[in-house]
Amino acid sequence: MAGSAKSNRPLFDLDLLRSILMVADCGSFTTAATRLHSTQSTVSQKVRRLEDLVGHKLLERGHRDIHATDAGERLLGHARQMLALNDQMFEALSGAVVVVTVRLGVPEDFATGATTQVLARFNRQYPQVKLEVTSGLSRDLLASYDRGELDLVLVKQRRHSRESVASRPERLAWIDSAEHPSFGCDPVPLVTFPARGLYRDDMVQALETMGRDWRIAFTSSSLSGIQGAVADGMGISLVPPRAVLPRHVVLGRAQGLPVVDAFELAIFHRPTADAMVSALAKVLVGMLATKPRAPK
Repeated sequence: MAGSAKSNRPLFDLDLLRSILMVADCGSFTTAATRLHSTQSTVSQKVRRLEDLVGHKLLERGHRDIHATDAGERLLGHARQMLALNDQMFEALSGAVVVVTVRLGVPEDFATGATTQVLARFNRQYPQVKLEVTSGLSRDLLASYDRGELDLVLVKQRRHSRESVASRPERLAWIDSAEHPSFGCDPVPLVTFPARGLYRDDMVQALETMGRDWRIAFTSSSLSGIQGAVADGMGISLVPPRAVLPRHVVLGRAQGLPVVDAFELAIFHRPTADAMVSALAKVLVGMLATKPRAPK
């Protein structure tokens, strides 16, 4: 009789499970529908069918995002396992490798060098993972993450401004041109990211505290643009230590400039993230744990 009762239980439709997972990962019905090549109304209907099936509300709509209820969190964990098993069955029967795409966002100064080496090692360990890496300003990367366009991001932010999976303090370096120094100019020319960009307010506040006049001499949304402008003598700037070039000279206490340590590197991914997203996040956490080169 017990076996008969179990056989009469309704079966979960994997298509419905895939739909609710996509909504939870994207935090948006609209974005989920786009990624599923469907319509928002169709995806909403599938989520409602699941809720009717289990007899619980699975998703809550907030002011800015969508999050899973307690019942939804339990379902999402099992749903991810069921879909993974489904993929494994196809892989076992077809002999094909199931490709998992992880969309990663990193700041421009992390798009090469040590980060590339770390990503290459990860890819050798997990050849079934396809990495789609986007680089840009941290505020743009976070916006893309919030829209569900990225699965995992490494960004710069003011310390503790937003809860993250992991973080590490980032101490910055004041730089000037080695060949055409400009710190002695009056007013001091500044090379900065655009308005609302990182470090700009900290540069201004530091100079005003010193009693120095300043002017914005050059702005760029590109780190390479900032590096080049400073090297060519257009002004001083604040950058991460890894962005200091041989054509730069590092300024500091000798020039009366303060240590700027109000920022951190932070990693974000969703609680319902795919196992490969979590695995890559752990690799990035390990990379951040490596002691950074401190500015002089």
